[in-house]
Amino acid sequence: MFSSPFIGELLGCLTLILLGGGVVAGVLLKQSKAENSGWIVITTGWGFAVMMGVFIAQAGGSPQGDINPVVTLAKYFLGTYHSFSHVITLWIAQILGCFLGGVLVWLCYLPHWRFTENKHFKLMVFSTYPALRHKGCNFLTELIATTLLIVFVGALTVYGKSLPFANGTVPYIFGFAVWGIGLSLGGPTGYAINPARDLGPRIAHAVLPISGKGDSDWGYAWVPILGPVCGSILGVVIIILFMKGA
Repeated sequence: MFSSPFIGELLGCLTLILLGGGVVAGVLLKQSKAENSGWIVITTGWGFAVMMGVFIAQAGGSPQGDINPVVTLAKYFLGTYHSFSHVITLWIAQILGCFLGGVLVWLCYLPHWRFTENKHFKLMVFSTYPALRHKGCNFLTELIATTLLIVFVGALTVYGKSLPFANGTVPYIFGFAVWGIGLSLGGPTGYAINPARDLGPRIAHAVLPISGKGDSDWGYAWVPILGPVCGSILGVVIIILFMKGA
């Protein structure tokens, strides 16, 4: 009854962070049964998070199931969306959904925060944090990874015109794509490739009464926002120049 693109994107992004942030919390927070299970577990969890997020977004009334502002932006430049005000509406839904997902992760792991001394680990449950802090290089990593994601969107669009994908397969394909990007390119920055995925939960980290938390590292926050935005634009340019029919 209440389904709409706004609701779909909000619920899809909530699911994305609940599962994605949840797997990071399970691996990093003390006395979790998944503690220290490693990067492969995290990237696998994020792959499933994207898959389920797209499914929920579509079921909630957003047939595109973007759950990522830079995917929405790319589709606007490529002609899927014709109104930039509609893009802004979806962005608001995506950021709000990611914020709410962060709140739910905090609640799910409520007893574990006080046992975890590492403030960086607590922040990493909510937002990305570079392995080596070099903002220029970190920006480049996010740009390259997001460009690949957007080019993949274009490739899937072209490929889907020549081979009939069943409607239910696209979320699986994107889940595998994000899993692969995380395994191969996620090591330097934690691969945001999604400004809402980083910004919404970072705001949640800033406002929630998390036991023993540090600051929310706003001095780094521009990297996982502008890097993916620039990657989206570059990806669109590549699609237009090299992908016939996109």
